Amino acid sequence: MQQASGTNGRINFDPDKAEQGLAQLVLTVVELLRQIVERHAMRRVEGGTLTDEQVENLGIALMNLEEKMEELKEVFGLDADDLNIDLGPLGSLM
Repeated sequence: MQQASGTNGRINFDPDKAEQGLAQLVLTVVELLRQIVERHAMRRVEGGTLTDEQVENLGIALMNLEEKMEELKEVFGLDADDLNIDLGPLGSLM
């Protein structure tokens, strides 16, 4: 699949597109953290350690974060594949 920004899973460090590369890096880190928080939240929900109100608030917060990520990806012309950085011999980030 051809990536929207043409980065082929790598951060774009082209001096003329520095903003795009920085946005890609920052959004990749935020997406990774979002996924970690979401997994931890699911474990807590499944473990029954949260009240119904906490579960609802957590769900709303995660939905809002995902919505904001979609907006930012659109602003910078990125898609989900662009945030899955190729770490060379280590494989893909996500």
